[in-house]
Amino acid sequence: MTSLQCFNWLPFSFPRRIQEGVSNCLLCPGCRGGCFRLYQTGLYPPHQLLKLQHINGRKPQFAYGAAAVEGLERSKMFCNPNARKNVMNEFERQLEELFTQVKLMIKNGNKEEAIHILQANYETVREQLDDGFKGIEQAAILDTLALGYMCVGDLKIVGHLLKMLKEIIFCVEDDQPLLDSILVHMGSMFSAIGKFEDAALVYERCLKILEKEFGDDNPFLITPLLGRAKVFRATGRSTKAIIIYHRVIKILEWKRGLESEELVVPLFSLGDLCISEGKTTEAESCFSRILCIYQKLYGENDGRVGIAMSSLAHAKCAKGEINEAINLYKTGLWVINESKYLNSDDDRLEKMRVDLAELLHATGREQESREVLQECLMINEKYKGIEHPNSVGHLLNLATSYSHSKNYIEAERLLRICLRILSARVDRDDQLITVPMLHLAVIMYLLNRDEEAENFALEVVRLREKSYGKESLPVGEALDCLVSIQTRLGRDDSDILAKLKRILIIQEREIGYESEDSLTTLKKVLFYLNKLGLKDELLPLQRRLQLLKAKFKHSIPA
Repeated sequence: MTSLQCFNWLPFSFPRRIQEGVSNCLLCPGCRGGCFRLYQTGLYPPHQLLKLQHINGRKPQFAYGAAAVEGLERSKMFCNPNARKNVMNEFERQLEELFTQVKLMIKNGNKEEAIHILQANYETVREQLDDGFKGIEQAAILDTLALGYMCVGDLKIVGHLLKMLKEIIFCVEDDQPLLDSILVHMGSMFSAIGKFEDAALVYERCLKILEKEFGDDNPFLITPLLGRAKVFRATGRSTKAIIIYHRVIKILEWKRGLESEELVVPLFSLGDLCISEGKTTEAESCFSRILCIYQKLYGENDGRVGIAMSSLAHAKCAKGEINEAINLYKTGLWVINESKYLNSDDDRLEKMRVDLAELLHATGREQESREVLQECLMINEKYKGIEHPNSVGHLLNLATSYSHSKNYIEAERLLRICLRILSARVDRDDQLITVPMLHLAVIMYLLNRDEEAENFALEVVRLREKSYGKESLPVGEALDCLVSIQTRLGRDDSDILAKLKRILIIQEREIGYESEDSLTTLKKVLFYLNKLGLKDELLPLQRRLQLLKAKFKHSIPA
């Protein structure tokens, strides 16, 4: 369900230590005397993009290994905290300016220029690394560049930069400035590219640093804790993720208050996880609390209240309280529309409408469901144009609804529009075409136009075999439809049996030997084996079916 949105990676920011007034304990950037200079436009030659300013003609050195390089003028820096703070602030400001500029370029459509700037800065810092300078400054710049490439969407380069970062931060001591923020960014990016074990390690180190400095109940821990919980969830360790979410909520309640808006993100994450784990009562409690927080902070008619209602509706639906869920969706949509919190064509609003239509359909209120789906289609056509590819999903939903109401003629009309839209915009062998095509095969079958139905089904099988492989689940779905059609057409029994055996193998591998679909197909196979007199194959499968019927007698049709 669409609700409160969580980002795959965090906004670039290094505010934490400075805000707490501990900047007088930080080492200055530029290796205790020098600082980097970052430029944001392509007007500068590459050698100027990252420039080290040397003091007293002394080449700056970088801390790596267990201890910093000795022999530097550290005492002068420590006795002048204001100088350290100013240099650090300047370094952070340059990093944030670079990242902000890259984001702005991408937003304005200047992606190539953004890539040029990122690449030029990378070449400059690469030169420093090749010269043996591997300290927190290089790590901070690589971190910024990696975040920039995340915006670009080039995950391959992000992975390369993260590999370089791992090598550097391994040699950086925990008390270095900016390290905790870099680790948080790394954890978020590792998660985004699916390297969850690497993400877990950097989050763990970040938490160790923060807990040592601020204790185990400080709000500074929230971001890495949430990141760690996300990793646990992604790797199937839901129980550990739930424990972390409860810890985050407890910290925020203690430090920010029981009605702090900061509670929304962990409450939503916990509620969403609880739904996936079947803990619907706890999920409902989380989303109810979010709704109460928004109502108190912004009033009953704020758009955020409407979004929170959709989350609560999701929990109600999971509990089986369908009518309550429908009412929440309707009220939430009304609040959002009245407050103009979101544009009419916003994806979140569209998802809410589709979810509402699905629930209305499930409760037999098919006309209401179609009215909501028609609204989705009209809004899409208004903002994106007639027969835009985004209309296909709404047309398919409407066709499904009409088919359920036995209005097959209207369903056919809508499905042919879908097919026309997709055929004009994708290759003739694109698997996307198979979705409305398979629906059309079913409709033709229901209209007793079996020859047309068979042609559609055969084409779907061909396209899906080409796209997914002959033993894939989508092919099994299409074969199942084809078998039903060919059975009524009286096609060769041996050929139909061969197709049923293929379907059974696919279903057993993909959804399990004891799934209801597999057992239904098994019964069909037995029917044709018996019809063809293949008794050697028949007996073993009969025994298997009897055993499974005894085990699942309440779910297997007689």
